Amino acid sequence: MSKPLWNLKSSSLWSLGILLLGVLIVLLPLFVVFLTSFTPSGTTPTLFPQNGWSLANYREAWQQGKLLLAFANSSLVALAVTGFQIVTSALAGYALARLKFRGRQALLLFVLATLVIPFQLLVIPIFLVLKWGHLINTYWALILPTAANGFGIFLLRQYFLTIPVELEEAAAIDGANRLQILWQIILPLARPALVTLFLFTFIGEWNDLFKPLVFTTKPELRTVQLALAEFQEQFTNNWPLLMAAVTIATVPILLLFLLGQRQLIQGIATTGIKK
Repeated sequence: MSKPLWNLKSSSLWSLGILLLGVLIVLLPLFVVFLTSFTPSGTTPTLFPQNGWSLANYREAWQQGKLLLAFANSSLVALAVTGFQIVTSALAGYALARLKFRGRQALLLFVLATLVIPFQLLVIPIFLVLKWGHLINTYWALILPTAANGFGIFLLRQYFLTIPVELEEAAAIDGANRLQILWQIILPLARPALVTLFLFTFIGEWNDLFKPLVFTTKPELRTVQLALAEFQEQFTNNWPLLMAAVTIATVPILLLFLLGQRQLIQGIATTGIKK
């Protein structure tokens, strides 16, 4: 049973106080954004506006920013990149965790080395490759550059190491091949790590502004972040309208995180613990 606050040690009270302070620091800006989004244009944001809270900013932001198309594009790109990364990370991670071949450790070090290379340093060669393949101003220009990722490979590799090898040996005795073992045994047991990779990748792609800004110029390929950037330039001084657009773009990510937070915490907590 949890102890009452007055029975906690002083060190625990200090930890609780620091935790509450951190929560306040993180949530206060979000609260200000949310409060401002309901404030009528031209008025000062207050907790209880005289004319009541209004949804007019949300309707105008949705229409002026053409966010429906941006939501569709961001969802398509984020889901496609996430799907590619899960497939490539699962195959590569399983090979690095279970297969014995010459140069495996060197290959693992190379994968880890890619994590320290900023994407911005690779943008010129990636742009030239996409231009050579006539992929500029297409969805593929937003998907292929991040279809594989060293973080996902390392994450799943570490989680696969926590799964007992005896399960695979029993399946091999029953006649299962490597792909069947991976699909029917390993991946179902690695669900927390897969959810973790899904959330990290999807949120990262949803919040990405760099690729749409560099690899696309067509208005019909605008993503949410590019639409927000253009929206900010158009309505620089209309803070309630800007905050409404930011809130609209943030809500899907918050809902996605709330749905997968338990698996996310489990995946991070258990990754790398070899049984």
